[in-house]
Amino acid sequence: MIEGFTALDIFMLAAFTGYEVIARVPVILHTPLMSGSNFVHGIVLVGAMVAMGSADTDMERFIGFLGVMLAAGNAVGGYVVTERMLEMFKSSKGAGK
Repeated sequence: MIEGFTALDIFMLAAFTGYEVIARVPVILHTPLMSGSNFVHGIVLVGAMVAMGSADTDMERFIGFLGVMLAAGNAVGGYVVTERMLEMFKSSKGAGK
């Protein structure tokens, strides 16, 4: 298991890398990027469930449960946002019928 400063270093590097990658994405690519990130959120959800399943103490179970809830909310919210974004690109020709 990763402990202490190693886990903190990995978290900080991942956060910085994620920010730098997202900040450089052109506006036109945000919808496909959002769709791809929904896949990643699903993997995070599975990882949180595995971590929660291997928890030994009550605190570890609580943190695992919190991780599962946040990952599930993130995945569902991503799909909702993607669906709304795709609705904007649909033609309004059939709306008058």
